[in-house]
Amino acid sequence: MSNDNAPIEIKVPVLPESVADAVVISWYKHPGETVKRDEPLVDIETDKVVLEVPSPVEGVLETIVEDDGATVTGQQILGTIKAQDVSNAEIPKKPQDKAEQSSGTEKPVTDKQMSEAESEETLLTPSARKLIIEHKLDQNQIKASGKDGRILKEDVLNVINQKQTTAGEQAAAQKKVKSAKSSGQSTSDNQTEVTKTDTQPDMDLSAREEQRVPMTRLRARIAQRLLEAQHNAAILTTFNEVNMKPVMDLRKQYKELFEKTHNIKLGFMSFFVKASVEALKQFPAVNASIDDNDIIYHNYFDIGIAVSSPRGLVVPVLRNAQNMSMAGIESTIKELAIKARDNKLAIDDLTGGTFSITNGGIFGSLLSTPILNPPQSAILGMHKIEDRPVVVNGEIVIRPVMYLALSYDHRIIDGREAVQFLVAIKNYLEDPARLLLEV
Repeated sequence: MSNDNAPIEIKVPVLPESVADAVVISWYKHPGETVKRDEPLVDIETDKVVLEVPSPVEGVLETIVEDDGATVTGQQILGTIKAQDVSNAEIPKKPQDKAEQSSGTEKPVTDKQMSEAESEETLLTPSARKLIIEHKLDQNQIKASGKDGRILKEDVLNVINQKQTTAGEQAAAQKKVKSAKSSGQSTSDNQTEVTKTDTQPDMDLSAREEQRVPMTRLRARIAQRLLEAQHNAAILTTFNEVNMKPVMDLRKQYKELFEKTHNIKLGFMSFFVKASVEALKQFPAVNASIDDNDIIYHNYFDIGIAVSSPRGLVVPVLRNAQNMSMAGIESTIKELAIKARDNKLAIDDLTGGTFSITNGGIFGSLLSTPILNPPQSAILGMHKIEDRPVVVNGEIVIRPVMYLALSYDHRIIDGREAVQFLVAIKNYLEDPARLLLEV
């Protein structure tokens, strides 16, 4: 016999086979606090994405079974909720921050501020509110990027990272001033720009010191997969160069009309995706993968596009890219990039993929050898476009040139196929009308 008063279990979502486990990052609620249905309760991090686990019912959080830092697996119980009507329930006072309890110093925010934050719940995600409180930030100075002016977790992280970067730059400037004074140099000479990523700790740049910080799960997984790719595949890289003038001229001619018609900007990536799909049709082995002693050929083209996120580089997938228009490709890439920025990528967005494209050119890379994204057998590397002297019809002219790199698994892709595949991409880009005619 079922018990209607039995606690409702909060479980880890079902994880795909490629994801072994996850780690509990932080709970938004404490036992005894009221929760609404579908309200985020806890963040868990896999080696691919951060997932928000919502409340399955309206009620009161009864227990937390797995605390912050715990490693959990799919469908494991995280906690329990007592289902009940909480529409008229009094919101309990949140416990003090651990640092505040131990030090007895000032509160991160006043009770009045907390009440105001609760009354403006629709303007903040729970994770954003938690970070604002922990870092003693002014909500009014944070630029919101969410719908209806909602402040997201990533908006707060941007402010935190900016403060940390500014502090680092100030420390570097102070060090330079001291050095200049001692050596008699002007501080305007040999200026050094200091930057900081979200994974780098704050350090006193005027002193010799070291800090040990654990890798994020994403960074650890990236490291593991890179080593696996190098150990388990016979990776070779072939290079070529492409004259980007035809694509740039076409883009310049139609970019305003394209944006007006499709409400999306025309970038370079859609050309590369289209060229890659057409080349993959000609060379199926480049779109294949190895499973033990079998080769799996795919009759679809799921193209992974490497994009930056606050957690590092991720590779969301364009499903059935062979059926997508240029506008569809650009729109989908933009949607995935926004989801990556906001940590909203789902596991399904990142799994699968038959071929990948990475663009180091946006960071200024002139040439590189990309590493495979297993179980894929090839990856295309784009690079910086630079004006270079080239010979056209026996004359030296200046053209915008990009170096291309194709890393491939030599176990199933012969060198001839790899070279011809890259040449096919080059030919499509130097004569983009062929992409429309599919010839």
